[in-house]
Amino acid sequence: MATSIPIAVRSSIGVSMGLGPPDYKNLDAFTPVISKTCRTMLFSPDGRYFAYVNGQRLHIVKTDNWKDVAVNEGVKAYYLAFSPLGTYLMSWEPFTVSNANPQASPNLHIYKCETGELVKSLIHKKQSNWEPQWSADERVFSRLIGSDITFCEDFNLDKVVYRINSCKIASYTLSPSATGSVYYVLCHILGLPGQPSFGRLFKYPNFENQQAVANKSFFQADKVEYYWNPNGTSALLLTNTEVDKTGGSYYGKQGLHFISTSGEVAIVTLSKEGPIYSVAWSPKGHEFCVVYGFMPARATLYNTKCESVFELGGGPQNSIYYNPFGNILLIGGFGNLRGQIQLWDANSRKLIGTCEAPDSTLLHWSPDGVYFLTATTSPRLRIGNGYKIWHYSGTLIFERPWSQQDELYDVFWKPVPKDTFKEPKISSEKVDGIQPAQPQASKQVYRPPSARNRPTVAFNLHDDTDDLRPGSAKGPSKQALKQRKKRENRKARKQDEKDEDEVEPIPVSDNNVKVSLTGDTEKDKKIKNIKKKLDAIGKLKQQQSQGKTLEVNQVAKIKMEKELLDELSKLQL
Repeated sequence: MATSIPIAVRSSIGVSMGLGPPDYKNLDAFTPVISKTCRTMLFSPDGRYFAYVNGQRLHIVKTDNWKDVAVNEGVKAYYLAFSPLGTYLMSWEPFTVSNANPQASPNLHIYKCETGELVKSLIHKKQSNWEPQWSADERVFSRLIGSDITFCEDFNLDKVVYRINSCKIASYTLSPSATGSVYYVLCHILGLPGQPSFGRLFKYPNFENQQAVANKSFFQADKVEYYWNPNGTSALLLTNTEVDKTGGSYYGKQGLHFISTSGEVAIVTLSKEGPIYSVAWSPKGHEFCVVYGFMPARATLYNTKCESVFELGGGPQNSIYYNPFGNILLIGGFGNLRGQIQLWDANSRKLIGTCEAPDSTLLHWSPDGVYFLTATTSPRLRIGNGYKIWHYSGTLIFERPWSQQDELYDVFWKPVPKDTFKEPKISSEKVDGIQPAQPQASKQVYRPPSARNRPTVAFNLHDDTDDLRPGSAKGPSKQALKQRKKRENRKARKQDEKDEDEVEPIPVSDNNVKVSLTGDTEKDKKIKNIKKKLDAIGKLKQQQSQGKTLEVNQVAKIKMEKELLDELSKLQL
């Protein structure tokens, strides 16, 4: 990397600006802000501006010379947000009513970044959904007011040109990119008691229900999170319920749905039960990754047809981070997990590095896609605050611990304009690193005094699972393999006894597939698996004959019936 990328740091002593590799020193052009009341800071999407709130003053800084563009007094903002092109800065502060001001004052303010001029003040009482949404070219400005969405154009905020008020909208999102003047609006519409909710996609400005581009219904959806692909042509909807009434999960119940601007909808089928921890689209837009299931969680790559294309395996993981170019995929386990990280070559599907970053509360990739930053921040963790910089190979190259008297709140890289950097080439060459200053937790298993002079028994809690990662040097233990072989043989003997009088195979009907086993354990396993798939196809065909409209991935399953039947006949020869 020719030049160091700045890193913004907000802590209990103020705001400072450092440099990343290879310099690792303070940015001299930026004067550190010494204050204990800096609530928030933010870079514009292209990195041209840097804003922070110091007490009751909002500072807007131009990053080409790190000088203040404007300082606005009386701003008590808790949150900041920039428009997509960095033309405007929005701030939100709590809505308060007092005896001196019973009508209250506007708490949502919009400033022009170039001059710091306050161009509009609005009222938005709740913290949720406070941030107005813009189209990618900033031509369309929208807000959620109550359960209605209002739209203004060309920043004429005094005139509402369109409105969606025909249904009860809980949340919405605008497509992140525009093709010419085409924009899409995706809404979460709450259903009546006992009725399903909907994800409804509109093409701006055709907002009548019958004009919807696509509809996706789901019953369990107290809240919906949206994940658009970079092109703005497809989106994933992660539905959440606060409580799982079946008692299956402490985290509530979740579902993942797909919807596209071409009208296609589908359910993303997951191969393991449990929570959905993380969802992320590749910046290349051709695939997405999901981490899901009870621990050890699985990580799976899907294509845009919602078909599983690659299993990354299982383990203590709950987070996904693609680098800005989409050629490196980071899978990590943070929060109540140990902080294990695996880095994959997203193109060749190969494991390229591993490391461990315990107690990490945030992670950000550098704009050049070569380095990533992890940090331990307050108030999540008040001990051991600091941040580290890693190479994509998993090598720790820099560490900055915080003093115990101070707290670290936030840290992130300065964004850069698109096309500033080229996609990095992944190399297998080793990178020189450093050892972490923080003592590492012992990985030795605790043994009670009564067992300390006895032979160690090899035991793995997850010996029965197939969740080992591809490319991992560690395989199942000899004892685990031996036990697995015994179980398979025992099951095979029982199945053989059960199927002694099995009739010869008969023609397969829609969902009444009869098979005969061969006695070969591997073949019989495949035969049973195919039978399950054919039975499922039979049910789908029955639903189709009853007039039910099937989804795209369900129709695709039916088309595989002939191929499965051919494979079944070959196995039973």
